[in-house]
Amino acid sequence: MLPPLTFEPLYRRYLWGGRRFATALGRTLPPGDDFAESWEIVDHGADQSIVAAGPLAGTTLGSLVRERAGDLLGGLAAPPAFPLLFKFLDAQRDLSVQVHPDDARAARLTPPDLGKTEAWYVVDAAAGSRIYAGLRENVGRAELEAAIRAGRCAEVLHSFEPRVGDCVFIPAGTVHAIGAGLLVAEIQQASDVTYRLFDWNRTGPDGRPRPLHIEAGLDAVTRFGPVAPVTPAATDDLSVRRLVRCDYFSFDEVVPQGHWEVAGDGTCHLLAVLSGEVALDPAWNLPPLGRGSCVLLPASLPRQQVRATAGADGPAKLLHVTPGG
Repeated sequence: MLPPLTFEPLYRRYLWGGRRFATALGRTLPPGDDFAESWEIVDHGADQSIVAAGPLAGTTLGSLVRERAGDLLGGLAAPPAFPLLFKFLDAQRDLSVQVHPDDARAARLTPPDLGKTEAWYVVDAAAGSRIYAGLRENVGRAELEAAIRAGRCAEVLHSFEPRVGDCVFIPAGTVHAIGAGLLVAEIQQASDVTYRLFDWNRTGPDGRPRPLHIEAGLDAVTRFGPVAPVTPAATDDLSVRRLVRCDYFSFDEVVPQGHWEVAGDGTCHLLAVLSGEVALDPAWNLPPLGRGSCVLLPASLPRQQVRATAGADGPAKLLHVTPGG
């Protein structure tokens, strides 16, 4: 049996990042104001989550998949890698307009990869920030291509001003961008294939426009029309609202009422704390988990009781992910 696993975050620094992993999530960061992504759970080639504490400290997630797949993933068919990637994103500037390929298109790449279906949860939102999700009504491939080549892509994008707690589901093949001012939690397939369609006519740090992938990106666009925030669905558990269920993952918002039980069902579970504090069984010797903390509960664990308490930032609230549909 594997114990609950916490991992060291992997930071990605890009021109659109900031420092909210420190100011909003309580992290200790090196100097710099370009911390754009914090990869919490990843097993993708050289990008590896490393166990942070306990008897398995220093072990990579990939090695656990290879050597302890049954304990980690249970009845899920053992993949070559952990099938999901969970991250936080701090967008201080608009991200480029992107699209990700589906599984069939990604499988034809060299080297082959997975497609990238993802979902976002808005953790924090500055006034006036926007999410760009899908295309406006009656915009097809020809209209999209013409707008991109004319530098007017923004005119054909569907967008809205999100609220904290909104969830947006972005299946592979959907044009999208995260706007400036948003702090987002993202669950996605374990893929890093991104086609940049438009970059707001701006230049990179070297003073030149960043490369675009227009032809490959247009080929990858398979979904048209606007995308709105999902409507959460009630579940049999009064603490849990279902945000997304798709072929690749289930994604829930959890507001525990004192104690909440999870796991013990033969699959692995990922918990990410958004506010308040949660604690697992003291036998695991894990400190209480506060805002921004993540823990992976392997499939071999019996039912676990999570103790939730409010903090200065409000009642305990979690995101809960399981792989597969």
